[in-house]
Amino acid sequence: MKSKLRNAFENEMRLAREKYEENNYPQCFEHLERAHILGQRNYITHVRNHYWMYKVAVKTTDLREALGQIVRIIMSVGSLVGVVPIGNTGRARINPIKPMKIPRDLQVYFE
Repeated sequence: MKSKLRNAFENEMRLAREKYEENNYPQCFEHLERAHILGQRNYITHVRNHYWMYKVAVKTTDLREALGQIVRIIMSVGSLVGVVPIGNTGRARINPIKPMKIPRDLQVYFE
């Protein structure tokens, strides 16, 4: 993972952790979704991100999201073989193989 991309991923994860500690779970998920877009091509960052989404789902007692994140942790193996849908935000309510538009401010990391 290139350092510029890794730094952007780590920044979103840091912001997500801050929101998690503040019990601001909607904003935590927003940063986790952005981090997912940035880190889904790397197995370790991909699994780490879904683990955090799972943690938030458990904390908010969202069973659907928690179960969806368990499935996505397993499916993260796709990162190892290059099978990931670009731009997908990683939430359980989103089809796990659906490509999505990358937010404009994150596109720079994929050029």
